[in-house]
Amino acid sequence: MALRSPYEAALGERIHDLHPELRRYFSAIPEGCVGLGRGEFSEFGSRSRWLRPLLRAFERRGALYGGYAEAVPFRIVNRTIAAGPGTEAGTAVARREIGLPGGEWVMSDDVVRVGDRVVDRIGAPWTLSASFEVDVRDGALVLTSRAVGVVLGRLRLRIPRPLAPVVRLRKSRAAEGGGQYVELTVDAPVVGRIYGYRGGFEYAIVPEEQA
Repeated sequence: MALRSPYEAALGERIHDLHPELRRYFSAIPEGCVGLGRGEFSEFGSRSRWLRPLLRAFERRGALYGGYAEAVPFRIVNRTIAAGPGTEAGTAVARREIGLPGGEWVMSDDVVRVGDRVVDRIGAPWTLSASFEVDVRDGALVLTSRAVGVVLGRLRLRIPRPLAPVVRLRKSRAAEGGGQYVELTVDAPVVGRIYGYRGGFEYAIVPEEQA
């Protein structure tokens, strides 16, 4: 049985509705290879100064950046890890090296399939988790969170839905110049936009030794 990515498993036949470049990004990466991307975020982080002290606690665990920056270079390395014997959908593992004004910051996450959704576990160790509805619109992948949780040691807290922020991610073909474009937003009830990033990058599947 061929290994599939969690996105392939959650989307099923809808994976073919993605733009071919996006389909390559969200499909399983062959053993011995990685997905390597380089680009720039035009905006990255939170404009909400009052929130930054809280975000810095998550920054130390590689989950959220506790500041705001523009024109931020980044590099991403993706892998697909087999989950175990007889398991069709693997785990999508990503490492993002982000060139912030104060130096390089690393954000790590892994994504697994749970039913027709994907669950993203963010940080090292895992600190945040979000369960996403997966959709394809106009050739782009769209994720919308339906549950958000915080993981601190053995404590796992699911934020009640009326209080939970909504995370939305859209990854599409760049409108100009080729490559891919990603935009993530985090909106909280009452206060509105609290976090996000957007930018473009080039991406290719390469042998692991080239990463």
